[in-house]
Amino acid sequence: MSWSQRLTELGITLPAVVPPVAAYTPAVQTGNLVYTSGQLPIVDGALPLTGKVSETAEGVVSPDDAYAAARQCALNALAAVDALVGLDSIVRVVKVVGFVASAPGFTGQPQVINGASEVLGEIFGDAGVHARSAVGVAELPLAAPVEVELIVEVA
Repeated sequence: MSWSQRLTELGITLPAVVPPVAAYTPAVQTGNLVYTSGQLPIVDGALPLTGKVSETAEGVVSPDDAYAAARQCALNALAAVDALVGLDSIVRVVKVVGFVASAPGFTGQPQVINGASEVLGEIFGDAGVHARSAVGVAELPLAAPVEVELIVEVA
């Protein structure tokens, strides 16, 4: 089964590639690796939520909402890979790097970035098992709560 067929089976539709918000390209290939630029959880050209992630503060992004945002970031990254080399050329996901705009005291970055890791596992199975970093940061572009980048091996 191809990865495209797997997406259909899961009921997942890749979004359109998010246009860059600065001077970069969404993905580049060198040898058999594709590196994506950091992808924000943009849906239909807009960020559906902004702010820092916290378990306790009011008026911020909840860990559950940030998890869903990380999932969207991963799908946006896959869209960039698909546009460059085709989804079905992916051999495996090598690395995920996730950044979480964190309110003071928030330490749940790994659980937030699981949103990206788990959707990659759903799609790619064993080929989706990857190395990962989950980093808390003070701010992200456009006040996004989460940003994710991928490195994938391609055929």
